[in-house]
Amino acid sequence: MELAVNPVYPVDGQVFKHLVHAALSWLKTNQQTVNALNVFPVPDGDTGTNMVLTMQAACDEVANSNEKNIGKVAHAVAHGALMGARGNSGVILSQLWRGFARSLDKQDEMDGQALVQAFAAGRDTAYKGVVRPVEGTILTVAKDMAAAAERALLETDNPYQILEKILPDTDASVQRTPDLLPVLKDAGVVDSGGKGLYFILEGMVRYIQGQSLETPIMTVQPLGAMRLENTLETIEPGQDYEVVVDFRPFAPLDLPKLYADLELIGTSIQLGEGDGIYRMHIHVPTDRRYVPIDYTMSVGTVTKVAMENLLAQIETAAPSLLTDKLELMQFTPGQIAVIVVAPGPGIARVFASLGVAAVVEGGQTMNPSTQEILSAFKDLPTDKVIILPNNKNIILAAQAAAQAALHLGIEKKVVILPSRTVPQGLAAMLRLIPEGDLDAVVADMQSALSDVETGEITTATRSVEIDGVAVQEGQVIALHNGKLVLSAATVQEATLALLQMIDAAERELITLFSGAEISGPEVDVIAAAIREAYPSQEVEVQYGGQPYYPLILALE
Repeated sequence: MELAVNPVYPVDGQVFKHLVHAALSWLKTNQQTVNALNVFPVPDGDTGTNMVLTMQAACDEVANSNEKNIGKVAHAVAHGALMGARGNSGVILSQLWRGFARSLDKQDEMDGQALVQAFAAGRDTAYKGVVRPVEGTILTVAKDMAAAAERALLETDNPYQILEKILPDTDASVQRTPDLLPVLKDAGVVDSGGKGLYFILEGMVRYIQGQSLETPIMTVQPLGAMRLENTLETIEPGQDYEVVVDFRPFAPLDLPKLYADLELIGTSIQLGEGDGIYRMHIHVPTDRRYVPIDYTMSVGTVTKVAMENLLAQIETAAPSLLTDKLELMQFTPGQIAVIVVAPGPGIARVFASLGVAAVVEGGQTMNPSTQEILSAFKDLPTDKVIILPNNKNIILAAQAAAQAALHLGIEKKVVILPSRTVPQGLAAMLRLIPEGDLDAVVADMQSALSDVETGEITTATRSVEIDGVAVQEGQVIALHNGKLVLSAATVQEATLALLQMIDAAERELITLFSGAEISGPEVDVIAAAIREAYPSQEVEVQYGGQPYYPLILALE
């Protein structure tokens, strides 16, 4: 893509808009590369997806704007990013844009000095927005980027040249993240949020230099890390079919040629590998839906082919939890309303039965946006609101929603109870007294978070060793309060081993929330085994409907 506006400076709002759009395009092109950097081998709210959706919201805010004042455009970008922010990475990214915009407030154009000041303001705002900043993350990369910009300003006041000069330093910062955060080094990856921020900067630089924004970085990700369900969110016009081909290559793959050839065929290209089997994913027009298969047969032996009509998938997609007919609590002024995030329809119904005011769809695999959380409570007829995120990667978005309400003049006292799991949220709900004093109820609900132990059973999406636990891609794994603790061959084996590890015999009630991908009879067999192993404990089974996690366990 060539620069749509002559690279003169100072930079006005329209040039800035093009730079931001280029950043989104390049980030989207390399979205799966960022997703594959997930530290833990669990289905997660992928960083690349969260950052793309955050940037998409930012670009949508200015898509039709003809405003030339860069301060106004930057504020619109920041507002869009804030409302569309998903996950911790998305919220921190929105804070970087917020500080950037504040620095450009009331400025018509941006020279090199203003750019450097904006980078510094973005860094400061992002650090202030996190209660306990962790180095070796996107925050560190933003800090190093700002420092590199200050050094570059000593050589030039040209903002385009400054962006080009700080790109190598930003890359070096990303590569240093494992030295600052041991968990990254253990997993053998760099920080995903930092890498996403690098792609945002690199997209701007590639745009300035007239380079392509469509050719992804040539990587092969583990098969388990390929999150093909997320491709429904970014379907390109005219690319109506999704084609997935598994194959064994005849010879070592020439990745640059492979990607170049696939780019001539379609978009949304991904390549995964596991045990010598490669999986190629691509979106193509209807009349070219068989071309990827023919091409793959020229480089290897095809073992499996899957083809889906993307438009049909969207039309038949399952309805949102918000459209389900849940019996939600009706609140009057003065009462305390609780908003919860739930990952499955069964869990949503359980929360509804406990008296919540609204349920926001989301969880570990799809983090809701700031706007979605805000919309759930802004029109409630009460000014007392408690939000239960029920996931560590949603807490920052909930806090951002509360801040957004304040800035929008929505007169409500919004309290975020930092529930990190569904069982914690359920335990807190049992302490709700809608007519009670808000501070007292919050304190009581907060104390309930430590009264429950959480277990989660899922399948490893990659091979890794973390905290002394070695897992192989495809193995069943168990997490205790969010920490990886063991691997096993089957869901039942993992469940029983986890219960023994966390002293289930000392608890009174064991509740199993079954996921969407495990059958009722299989859950019944596991529940029977638990009852046999723990005859003194009460064992309950509830349908949760959560994706990717066959079982969520609550021990009280």
